[in-house]
Amino acid sequence: MQTRKIARKSLSRETMEGAGVGLHRAFGYNDVPDFSPFLMLDDFRAEKPEDYLSGFPWHPHRGIETVTYMLEGTIEHGDSMGNAGKVNAGEVQWMTSGSGIIHQEMPKPVGGRMGGFQLWVNLPGVHKMMDPRYQEIKADRIPLVTIPEK
Repeated sequence: MQTRKIARKSLSRETMEGAGVGLHRAFGYNDVPDFSPFLMLDDFRAEKPEDYLSGFPWHPHRGIETVTYMLEGTIEHGDSMGNAGKVNAGEVQWMTSGSGIIHQEMPKPVGGRMGGFQLWVNLPGVHKMMDPRYQEIKADRIPLVTIPEK
């Protein structure tokens, strides 16, 4: 395995998204040229359910993909095409918005806790108008990798 050096360190920024969910944005907006094709990375963990229960109600996406990994709790989702599902702790949802979709993501705590990460990826120009689609990857299909200590 090749080891790479850290080029730069930065602190995440607190921000609000959706209907008032507090989260930490690791990068996005002004950082986009440094991370292309990645547009944004959010950490949406919270200790208190009232900090996130308002969720991310109906909103549009177009020309991007979102990759959501849940650490704790669950995100229930639905969209304008009639798709619906649930992403539990240890699972991933990969949504390709393509030509456009309206969807919602609503957090549900498990044991009073919820958290995960969401990465936004810019689609290449030739794929921006593709049909929207989802891939839900259950925990038992995700390989577990252990990096040995040196």
